[in-house]
Amino acid sequence: QVQLVESGGGLVQAGDSVRLSCAPSERVFSRQAMGWFRQAPGKERRFVAAISGGSGRSTYYANSVKGRFTISRDSAGNTIYLQMNSLKPEDTAVYFCAAAQGHGMYSTADAYVYWGQGTQVTVSS
Repeated sequence: QVQLVESGGGLVQAGDSVRLSCAPSERVFSRQAMGWFRQAPGKERRFVAAISGGSGRSTYYANSVKGRFTISRDSAGNTIYLQMNSLKPEDTAVYFCAAAQGHGMYSTADAYVYWGQGTQVTVSS
């Protein structure tokens, strides 16, 4: 079964930057849209960013991270990244990467069929 593995989380201070990575266990996602979600303690999982599949690299962001976070994928199209700048304490959450079946951009969790186990990002004030 294909797995997505996130890495790069940790404890940082407000204003710092962190880059998360998400690599699949197999080369299967170059044509598929991928995205990042996050879940803070006691809250629902929420959309953060998405990137389209195939040759396009269209991106879409939640308003709360627009201008601070950047989603990208490597040239092979499998590994995705989330560059997070100007971090705030409210960005503290477990961050999950996900892969969809389609190649568009999706902001709802039900559009994604593969999920990683998450990586914790904690931003101290």
